[in-house]
Amino acid sequence: MSLPAPDASWTPARWRGRPAAQQPDWPDPAALEASLDELRRQPPLVFAGEARDLTEVLGEVAEGRGFVLHAGDCAESFEAFSADAIRDKLKVILQMAIALTYGSGVPTVKLGRIAGQFAKPRSSPTEVRDGVELPSFRGDLVNDLTFEAGARVPDPDRLLRAYHQSASTLNLLRAFTKGGFADLSRVHQWNQEFVATSREGRRYELLAGEIDRALRFMAACGIDLEAELQLRQVDFYTSHEALVLGYEEALTRRDSLTGDWYDCSAHLLWIGDRTRQLDGAHVDFLAGVENPVGVKLGPSTTPDDAVALCEALNPRRRPGRLMLVSRMGADRIEEHLPPLLDAVAATGHPVVWACDPMHGNTFAHSSGYKTRHFDDVMREIRSFFGLCGSAGVWPGGVHVELTGEDVTECLGGSEAVNDDELEKRYETMCDPRLNARQSLDLAFQVAELLRH
Repeated sequence: MSLPAPDASWTPARWRGRPAAQQPDWPDPAALEASLDELRRQPPLVFAGEARDLTEVLGEVAEGRGFVLHAGDCAESFEAFSADAIRDKLKVILQMAIALTYGSGVPTVKLGRIAGQFAKPRSSPTEVRDGVELPSFRGDLVNDLTFEAGARVPDPDRLLRAYHQSASTLNLLRAFTKGGFADLSRVHQWNQEFVATSREGRRYELLAGEIDRALRFMAACGIDLEAELQLRQVDFYTSHEALVLGYEEALTRRDSLTGDWYDCSAHLLWIGDRTRQLDGAHVDFLAGVENPVGVKLGPSTTPDDAVALCEALNPRRRPGRLMLVSRMGADRIEEHLPPLLDAVAATGHPVVWACDPMHGNTFAHSSGYKTRHFDDVMREIRSFFGLCGSAGVWPGGVHVELTGEDVTECLGGSEAVNDDELEKRYETMCDPRLNARQSLDLAFQVAELLRH
């Protein structure tokens, strides 16, 4: 049975006729248009064929034959950009994927919040400090974190800087994942020194030793490990929230092979809980591109909302096209997620269900810092698995904010970050991230949930 054709009336600029939430107030329209024109002339960051490959593997996840590890920074930074930071973040994601795949026997799709995650939605357009009111920081794509009037003015030159940094990041990621760094024979080398001495690091080393023995056994059986690309390379996909729609429009291209439109800023784009309005610009824009897309669903989402989003974003019901990401909070998920699972399952829409256990569990610490507690993160994940099981739905992935650095931004974990340690290495630009030890701990626990 052939699928219905895409909407022929759609164009990348059609969103401009819809209400568009969370867009910057650019002060100079001519300067903005000059930057967008320059972006339109740039090569694509990713390619349509890669996005189609991701849709195919996500289709396997929707059928219960895979699991998505969606992980990376809360917001990428111009200032903190370095090859070492990219490498260390990739190390943690590779370690987590090994723990998930080896511990559960389920293939892990590696999807990074990277090479484009520069914009952040805000609950208020302004913020006040010591009686001074300025525009909110909207991520390095738009303005600067420094609390000064000039720094907070949206600057369209930042769109171009974000593009070029994304291109450099992708070049390095492709070199790492296809050039030998991700070879399973190097599995020990992904364990960073400050992680290796922890309980999670020691557990990982035991797992890595088992993989070494398995590789030696395969070689002894006459298998040419050098010829097995699946042991020497990994597929790694990129994603970010499609928030600033002018940037996304400028990087949307028509595929020369199929004639379809693809947003070539990332393999997967997602819509946040603040911008998922059915009549809004973000839903209309992502309805027209052929990339796999995601939607964050918070506690205010109704069953009718969830079904309508499925119809709007995947009317052709293509497996792997749509990921629905629950971000309820540990105290709310038991009440709010089951009606959504049941409603979508009743329609037969082939979605990937994933859990974002971070955003619903953020709170203000007495020190003044925003934080999350590892116990709340895991409690929400366990509830997600249990609720999916009760609904007969495959728990398809987790969506977490993390860093490869030894930060102290989230409380708890097996080697706990305590209340008095929160300020020691609190380095995030926006939301608190799991450090590498906490991330690996999470992966081992999720693997056990998958196995059982």
